[in-house]
Amino acid sequence: MEFHLLTTLILGGAGFVGLNIAEALMASGQSVVLFDRSAPPPAFVEHHAAGGLLTVVQGDATDAAAVHAAAKGCDTLVHGAAITAGPDRETTDPGLILAVNNGSLVPALEAARDEGMKRVVILSSGAAYGDAGFIHDDLDEDTPCDPVGLYSITKFASERIARRLGTLWKVDVRVVRLSAVFGPWERDTGVRDTLSPHFRIMQAVSRGEPLILNRAAVRDWIYAPDVGTAIAGLLAVEAPQYPVYNISTGDRWTVLDWAKIVAGLTGTEASMAGPGETPTVPVKDSGDRAPMRIERMLADLPPARNSGCEDSARAYLDWWKTFGPAVVGDVA
Repeated sequence: MEFHLLTTLILGGAGFVGLNIAEALMASGQSVVLFDRSAPPPAFVEHHAAGGLLTVVQGDATDAAAVHAAAKGCDTLVHGAAITAGPDRETTDPGLILAVNNGSLVPALEAARDEGMKRVVILSSGAAYGDAGFIHDDLDEDTPCDPVGLYSITKFASERIARRLGTLWKVDVRVVRLSAVFGPWERDTGVRDTLSPHFRIMQAVSRGEPLILNRAAVRDWIYAPDVGTAIAGLLAVEAPQYPVYNISTGDRWTVLDWAKIVAGLTGTEASMAGPGETPTVPVKDSGDRAPMRIERMLADLPPARNSGCEDSARAYLDWWKTFGPAVVGDVA
């Protein structure tokens, strides 16, 4: 049995993960309120304007009054406000990282409590496993985490903060650790210091360049619309068994595998960079993290969509042809 949802507030909703969650919810006839300091891409708003299910509010997720105002009448909340920081930003602006990634939790949970919301979903990350992701064969939700960078530290801390406040304030809080996400609506918003290599591949295709990678980069990659479907399912299911869920696919493949599929569909070539060759698709991730186990997700959530390597390449290319230039702009 599922309870019917009316409206979901998505904090950090203009980010590409938030937009894919919004699309999944609107596809099921639910209303969404996107709350973010930045506006969503005009193409997104125009594409969904006719449905009458989309509201956009610009504001700061650490501003309690603004969050409370946006939360009026909402049934559920997704907290996705975050700065995905790399070492340079950690060095120059650690205060902002902590303020956004952790400081926005109290306004969110207060608003959920005061509005009597049915559920709050906290978007955490596989990054919360930290260095544990490189010493285990796989990662389940009970694997001890060892976060090191500020992003991974704040993600792990956000899980514990939200769950504690949920217990104290009697708010149903569920945490999801997202695997490596890529796909529609990704763009440089200024708050994600490392963009996905799949996005870089789309840029290289648009420039007419061969797809030359510096790393094959194996991981349990997940297509953003599949994340949206999973989160919509978690918001809807009546009685989830667990406080924390890995959201992944159960499959591993390389960016090089994906690039070769894209190359075959677009008439270009994909390969690893040779000695002295400059990559057109620089892969900057921290290494090949262990895959995340998804038994909890499969047991509790509605049947998950897994686009996989080939289907996601085809779908992303189709999306890019329609929206890429309008969303990303000049890729030269």
